[in-house]
Amino acid sequence: MGNRSSSPEPQHGSSPPPAPLLTTPWREITWGNKEELLQYIKNFEPQNEEVEAIRVLLHGPVGAGKSSFINSANNVLQGRMTQEALANNTTNDNSFTKEYKTHTFKKEKGKENVYPFVFNDVMGLEEGNGVRADDIKLALKGHVMDGYKFNPVSPLSDVDPGYNSSPSISDRVHVLVCIYDANAPEMKQPVLKKMREIREAASDLGIPQMAILTHIDEACGETERNLRNVYKSTYLKKKMRDFSSSLGIPMNCILPVKNYSDETQMNPDVDDLILSALRLMVDFGDDYADKL
Repeated sequence: MGNRSSSPEPQHGSSPPPAPLLTTPWREITWGNKEELLQYIKNFEPQNEEVEAIRVLLHGPVGAGKSSFINSANNVLQGRMTQEALANNTTNDNSFTKEYKTHTFKKEKGKENVYPFVFNDVMGLEEGNGVRADDIKLALKGHVMDGYKFNPVSPLSDVDPGYNSSPSISDRVHVLVCIYDANAPEMKQPVLKKMREIREAASDLGIPQMAILTHIDEACGETERNLRNVYKSTYLKKKMRDFSSSLGIPMNCILPVKNYSDETQMNPDVDDLILSALRLMVDFGDDYADKL
C-alpha cells in the first residue's frame, strides 16, 4: 500500500494540497465505460408499472453543488453543456434555490420523451435558516407540490396551497441523496442535526439513501491533476469515512464526483463518475418503488 499519512485540511477556495496516493485504488471503477453506463440509463424502466418516474430528492448544505449536479447529470445525458437548473457561483451562506422544483431530462434532442426518473432540488440546509427539516419530511411522502416556495420561518401545512393532500406513488420520493462539498470546512452542528433528522425520517419510511461528494478536484491536488486518482487519494477516502461516520451513510453508498464547472467541453472521466452515481440512484430508487 502507499503512504497513508494525513494531509492538511484545505481552506475553502484555496489551492488543494498534494495528498498521498495509494499504489492501488481502494475502490474499483472501470474508466472509459461511458457508453455502457449511458446505454444502461437509456434502457432503464421502473419495475413498478404504477411509477411514472423514479423520484430522486437532493438535499444538503448551502453551496454543496445540488443544482450543479443536476446540470452535470443533464450534460452527460444530452452529450453537451446545459443549464437545466440555475446554479449560483457566489460564495455566501444563503441558498440560491428557493422552490421545490422537479427536473426532468429529455431522452432525445427535439423530442418530448423523457427519462423515467426525475430530480427534485430543495433549498439548502442552513444554520437557523434554509429549508426546514419538516418540509423535507413532507416531501419524502409526496406532500410538497412542484413550485412550492420554501418558507424558512414556517413549515408547509395541510392548509397551504402547496400541500398535496393525496400524493400518488410517483409523487413520493424513492431515493434520498445528500450532496456534500469535499472542500467545505467542518459541518456546523445545527446543519448536521437537520441532516440526521431527515435521514431518520427517510429510514422510518424505508427510503434508500446515498451521498454524493462534490468538488473532489478542489479538495485534493492529486485528483485535480488527474481525476482517475480519486480512489487512490488518502485524503478523499478519509473525508468519505468521516462523512460516513457523522451521518451514518455506509461507505458503499457514498460516491465522489466532479461537477461540470470550468469546462466548456465534455470530459469522459467526469462523465464516468457522474454516470456511476446516476446508475446507483435509479437502481436504489427502483428497488424501493417496486415494493410500494
